[in-house]
Amino acid sequence: MARNLDAKCRQCRREGEKLFLKGEKCFTDKCAIERRNYPPGQHGQKSTRLSGYGVQLREKQKVRRIYGLLERQFRKNYHEAARRKEVTGEALLQILESRLDSVAYRMGFGASRTEARQIVRHNGILVNGKRVNIPSFQCRPGDVIEVVRPAKEQLRIKAAAEAAESRGYPEWIDVDAKALKGTFKARPQRSELPPTINESLVVELYSK
Repeated sequence: MARNLDAKCRQCRREGEKLFLKGEKCFTDKCAIERRNYPPGQHGQKSTRLSGYGVQLREKQKVRRIYGLLERQFRKNYHEAARRKEVTGEALLQILESRLDSVAYRMGFGASRTEARQIVRHNGILVNGKRVNIPSFQCRPGDVIEVVRPAKEQLRIKAAAEAAESRGYPEWIDVDAKALKGTFKARPQRSELPPTINESLVVELYSK
């Protein structure tokens, strides 16, 4: 399976904001953005002015990195969103947030989306009582997501669940942190998603 092996902190610095790729480290002063908030590389501290296309490209790369997708996967999700009746940008974000690895991350079953994806890959997640090991699996409203019994004893999963519970959960999921079980109540509305994402720029880029 193809993966993006770029250093996580370099990805955040390239986009100039926290993408929350390193779990709990992103919430501490050890975060690279807190210490070196400029692009990586020897020319990183030079000021550059992006063209309109450059702004659109950077936004697309940012969203792609947040959700941990390669270009081919991301473009496939965009085309799926474009076929839907909803606004394309909002539909794209709903598809990304409905992925099983994203839902598992939002429920606190992994400290980051990368960790949640690994747990899914290793048969650590049940959907409606059945094992599902496909990170891109699209959850539907009403689906019950649960960590399998053996994995519930893993310290990293317990720690991630406690941290997520302390920060609070999004409105579109309901989670029992002690049981490591939750319900995907509904696809998120745009107002419930991060305002730092400008999905219209992504749509403009792919519409050319």
